[in-house]
Amino acid sequence: MSERVTITDVARSAGVSVATVSKVINGRYGVAAATSERVQEVISRLGYESSLVARSLRSSRTNVIGILVAEFEPFSAEILKGASAAVASTGYDLLAYSGTAHAGSDVGWERRSLSRLSGTLIDGAVIVTPTVVEVRDDVPVVAIDPHEGPTGIATVDADNDAGAVLATEHLIALGHRRIAFLGGRTDLESSRLREEGFRSAMAAAGLPVDPRLVRVGGYRRETADRPAHEILGLPDRPTAVFAANDLMAIATIDAARDVGLRVPQDLSVVGFDDVPEAVAATPPLTTVAQPIQQMGAEAVGLLVRLIAGDDAARAHVRLPTRLVERGSTAPAPGR
Repeated sequence: MSERVTITDVARSAGVSVATVSKVINGRYGVAAATSERVQEVISRLGYESSLVARSLRSSRTNVIGILVAEFEPFSAEILKGASAAVASTGYDLLAYSGTAHAGSDVGWERRSLSRLSGTLIDGAVIVTPTVVEVRDDVPVVAIDPHEGPTGIATVDADNDAGAVLATEHLIALGHRRIAFLGGRTDLESSRLREEGFRSAMAAAGLPVDPRLVRVGGYRRETADRPAHEILGLPDRPTAVFAANDLMAIATIDAARDVGLRVPQDLSVVGFDDVPEAVAATPPLTTVAQPIQQMGAEAVGLLVRLIAGDDAARAHVRLPTRLVERGSTAPAPGR
């Protein structure tokens, strides 16, 4: 690989001083139009890019915002898509960062990530499902779906409770009465709200919740496999399962196949999120769609306003959810 092009290389090729190149890069006055055009042409031809660190030392700004995630999985990938689309018109670049492969179970990972990046690499951050939100006061931050729910910083999430009610009511309307719930991680507010919505919909329909049918699946396919098999292995197994995210719902479909059950003829399954894996499942997954990409876009919008000094952007944005019916649900057996 060739060596990195420096500002000195640009100046030499354009036949001007380093100071002149610096003025052109930073849009300062005092450079003739023809000279500026020549410098810009050389910059383009040589592929020169100033380093973020050098830029921050000059102006205390990098014009880069960070998306900090515990790990790159389907939910955070959809957040990134929405953030990437939204940032295009802001004048900022986007840096996606995951500090450690095991950050999902590591309390405080976002503090360490912010310490590494802020000041020299990013001007602010969108943090996806942070474990804590008491972060540095000098760094503008927007939290998406924080573990403990909205607090004092700008927050974006979806209506988890209402979405869970939609999923449960859908199964009840299909005639299911023995419905299992496969919950997410116990440390997440979103998981608590989805279970709360499930229980409230069951209570509204006058249906009991069998404690044996409520299990923790951990929001991952691998951690949901065992509880899904346990639920489906009961002598009086459920006719439907509401899983608190799509990955666990897909794990439930796999478990049903393992024990000889057909989905949806013998067992209906509903998920939550509507990640791309949901429509690709066999059968395609009925799920509660939260507008994940829009959540990423909303967070970027709030962050750009915060960086500009707009304290009104320190808001809580809650987006609606909706039910998407596909092939994994059907009327209860015998109905």
